[in-house]
Amino acid sequence: MKTLRKIILLLFLAIFFEALSNKEEVVSDTTSFSIKLNDSILFKRFESINQIYKEKKFDLALKSAFILLDSSKNSSSEIFFRTNYLIGNIFYETSSFKDGIKYFRSNINNVLNDSIFLDVNVKYLKNKILLQNYLRLGSSYHKLNERDSLKIYKDSTLYYYKKIIDFNDLDDSFVNTKAKTYSNLSALYINDKAYDLAKEFAKKAIEINKLNNNKVNEAGALGNLASIYSIEEDYHLAKKLYLEGLELIDNDKSPKAIRFKASLYANLAWVMYNLKDYKAYEYQEFSYDIKDELRNNEFKGIVRRINAEYDVNTAKKLVLKEAENKQLKNQRTFWLFGIGSFIVIVTLLYGLNYYKLRQKNLRLQLTQTQLVQNQNLEKIKSESQVRILNATIDGKESERKQIAETLHDSVSALLSSANLHLQASRGLFKGETPVEINKTQKIIMEASQTIRDLSHTLVSSVLLKFGLKYAIKDMADKYSNSQIKIDTRIGEVVRYEQNFEIKVYNIIQEFINNILKHSKAEKAMIKLDESGGLLYLRISDDGIGFDKNKIINKDGLGLNQIDARIQMMEGEFHIDSSKKNGTVIKVVLPILEKEPINLV
Repeated sequence: MKTLRKIILLLFLAIFFEALSNKEEVVSDTTSFSIKLNDSILFKRFESINQIYKEKKFDLALKSAFILLDSSKNSSSEIFFRTNYLIGNIFYETSSFKDGIKYFRSNINNVLNDSIFLDVNVKYLKNKILLQNYLRLGSSYHKLNERDSLKIYKDSTLYYYKKIIDFNDLDDSFVNTKAKTYSNLSALYINDKAYDLAKEFAKKAIEINKLNNNKVNEAGALGNLASIYSIEEDYHLAKKLYLEGLELIDNDKSPKAIRFKASLYANLAWVMYNLKDYKAYEYQEFSYDIKDELRNNEFKGIVRRINAEYDVNTAKKLVLKEAENKQLKNQRTFWLFGIGSFIVIVTLLYGLNYYKLRQKNLRLQLTQTQLVQNQNLEKIKSESQVRILNATIDGKESERKQIAETLHDSVSALLSSANLHLQASRGLFKGETPVEINKTQKIIMEASQTIRDLSHTLVSSVLLKFGLKYAIKDMADKYSNSQIKIDTRIGEVVRYEQNFEIKVYNIIQEFINNILKHSKAEKAMIKLDESGGLLYLRISDDGIGFDKNKIINKDGLGLNQIDARIQMMEGEFHIDSSKKNGTVIKVVLPILEKEPINLV
């Protein structure tokens, strides 16, 4: 009987992980199975839950999976193993990476400790299962490290990626896993500014994907390598690699290829802008068109994922509650008599103290009512002050934008026209042109340059043309000098509603101005990313820090005024600073999307 169970388990696992190896990305859907045992109720229940998972109904799938996990623990190791893995995948898909890690680790422990895997004849299968779980664990810690930048997460990421790289007896079916690991390591080292290591792993990923004719993943790896050269300001080589990647997936209409195209076009636009090749605008529009289409197609899916992320935790608590209720039900008879006796005693005590408690409660209610009224008055006063302050700031921003547009579109155009008329008047003089005309043209050219500089100071032209991502990079380059180096780490942000972009840019600029004026820092970092309809901003420096409780507002936007601005944008604002320990500023803002274009 035990031998028969081992044969069935090996057959199931072989089909299960063969399905995993046929997936385009090893960290995507890993629960498509072909085993069907009509006589097994547990297998039928699992297939039903797996179908719910594939429909992205994560809350319902998780609730049923927990119940099935408990049912199969002592009756079917096959179903227990599959359900354990499915739960880990649900947590990964809903960004609950810490919860998912527990289940992927459990799977690895099962493989390493189960006697069935000690047989040398199943070494290939054992390695395959371990690789899949190592990559899931490495990817989970990688996501946590990107979000929180903690050393323990980075160390764990490298630990599990190294586990994959150290496999030397891999056949062709394992190579894609190794290539994915190399690409992930390249992205990790890019963020750490270890560019030599990042290049090494990007080239390894390109080589493997080229040998396997995996054009989509090869394009992604080429994009990683090109980004490194772009950071190092080798724009010509970066442009060449971006174009190679785009050529590989030019006719590929898969969702993954389309996402890569959007990223490659955006980065190519930035490189060409730095090369003064203004075809960059055309490529930038390609990128925005693709991203807008993707966002429109995936908007409902994003909403479902956000709701599911909340419902996953609710479902987990519900399952645990049901188990607790089941245990309490077995003890209900015993407790019924005790609870009844307790109620009688409490009722007697309550009757004796009722009068005193009633008097005390009345006094407390009066005090609370007065306190609530005072709090409401303070809240109304505070909200009014915030609205007045933000109306003032909005007016200033609108006025700055209007002045900048007037200078650029009207005054600059008038000066150009005057210069053309003077140039034409030169032809009217048969002899030497009067010196006054030459001087007048020189004055007009200086005035035009001054107006362009002033217009850019009022509202960044890079912000208006390219958006937050490139405007922030431009700000960092402009403010960096021999005394302070300002770096940026910006995720996949897109174009938003213009006034929203201006507000975010001005907030970042004010924080950077404060760093330049007061921090005495040598290094600063601006991090910006988008997730779940929110914009996450993190600005840090290694300066002298300050006691934020003693800061006095000065000219411009003080900390309290920035806080008021963020409140009106319904965001969150937090400062972590102390003397001699630098400063970390975190801001979370709900995104105001760009108005969609209605085509007729």
